[in-house]
Amino acid sequence: MATHSAGIVLYRRTASGQPLEQSVEILLVHPGGPFWANKDEHGWSIPKGEFDPETETVADAARREFAEELGRRAPAPPADVAAITLEPLRAGRKTIHAVLIAGEFEPEPIESNIVEIEWPPRSGQLIDVPEIDRAEWYHLADARSKLHKGQAPIVDLIVSALADTMD
Repeated sequence: MATHSAGIVLYRRTASGQPLEQSVEILLVHPGGPFWANKDEHGWSIPKGEFDPETETVADAARREFAEELGRRAPAPPADVAAITLEPLRAGRKTIHAVLIAGEFEPEPIESNIVEIEWPPRSGQLIDVPEIDRAEWYHLADARSKLHKGQAPIVDLIVSALADTMD
């Protein structure tokens, strides 16, 4: 059965006069737990989580998930910069709905919610791990290789969405 995830793609401009992929950074999160501990390339995600589109809006679910994963609310976008709902992205059986928001956010400290996983796999032993263990800003050019492969196309959606709004 298909699932839906909603997330916030928080972005900031770091330089002017350069291509978007070198002048815009997005905030990415790294999953916690032993499986992801040594995975960096294609091991990152946007802060997101599952929601039911019949009972919750994308924006509400995205804000809830941001707060759950990072322990703090996402910043409100500046008054003169509208949030942009990106085109939904299919990643396997999941549809990812992302809201692009301009803003600043200090990634540390993180107070992620805790999830229970079976570790080692198929052992029957359960351990508690943080849903995410760190967050970092990455230029769009670098985010392509950091994001899970199914989420990497979100960079193209961001570039398309921002191309007309930035010089």
